[in-house]
Amino acid sequence: MQIYKTKAPIASRRSWFLSLIIVLLITVGVMILLQGLGLMLVPPIFNISLDEMLALFTSPSDFPNAKYAMYFVQGLGSGLSFIIASLIIAKLIDKADFGIEQQIDRFKFNGFLILLLIMFGSLLFNSLIIDWNANMHLPESMGKLEEFFKRTEDERMVMTKFLTDFENPFEFVVAVLVIGIFAGVGEELFFRGVVQPKMLIYTQNGHLAVWITAFIFSAIHIQFYGFFPRMLLGAIFGYLYLYSGSLFYPIIAHILNNTFTVVLLYLSKLGKIEFDIDQTGQVSLPYAIIGLFVLLLGMKVFKEKGKKYKLDEELEESL
Repeated sequence: MQIYKTKAPIASRRSWFLSLIIVLLITVGVMILLQGLGLMLVPPIFNISLDEMLALFTSPSDFPNAKYAMYFVQGLGSGLSFIIASLIIAKLIDKADFGIEQQIDRFKFNGFLILLLIMFGSLLFNSLIIDWNANMHLPESMGKLEEFFKRTEDERMVMTKFLTDFENPFEFVVAVLVIGIFAGVGEELFFRGVVQPKMLIYTQNGHLAVWITAFIFSAIHIQFYGFFPRMLLGAIFGYLYLYSGSLFYPIIAHILNNTFTVVLLYLSKLGKIEFDIDQTGQVSLPYAIIGLFVLLLGMKVFKEKGKKYKLDEELEESL
């Protein structure tokens, strides 16, 4: 059901290794270039000198524009870089067509309502996976590795709390744009729009394509204590695309998932609710099980709705 029409030899199954190497090189190259560009533009835009750049990331609270500068670099180096890398790979390397008209046609309002049900179920069930993953312990022989993972997690959490400690509504809006919209569009265009269809070509199996892509999606975030819940989310996004043939579903689901967390943090800052981002186990086991049931039921209904669409080969012949 995915749409990634290409007949380029480099995109064929027999060229899978070379194709993946090219994807890796282009993506890393674009990310380095855009992050470098972002860092170069920070001094003139945010009035932070080059001498202060290192201190910006080690002691960001010392700079009044630190949050905006970091969101700027993050927006360029992650969200926008994935969009540009996807277009370069698809259009210049694979000579592929995303079939935007078909993807728009396949997006339906009733499908969107089912998507909301799926995301509600995943929110409840994934909280159980988050709690389990956050409290994992490696064998004693891997103690140094576990110590490294925990130290990295603590450092990441300090930065996350700084970036989401909103002082005014404008910081909240910027966070929604960068964390919610930019990340949602960029990562879904790359992982579900490019990588997953390529994995389908290589494996000839939709389920394998979804889970391999979800594994890569989670691994690239380099967060051991959040690996499995992120992989589950990636798989949910992948099935939304596999069953519907429209990237709009996983993009919207990704935006909703990220934005929901940002909204909770902002409401907590305003004192409207109690929410701590580094606390796990906030959903009880019965509710998590209900969430799994809702998730599976929603996916089943979503899959049945998607069966009415033509296969990609039939669509291509009808164009």
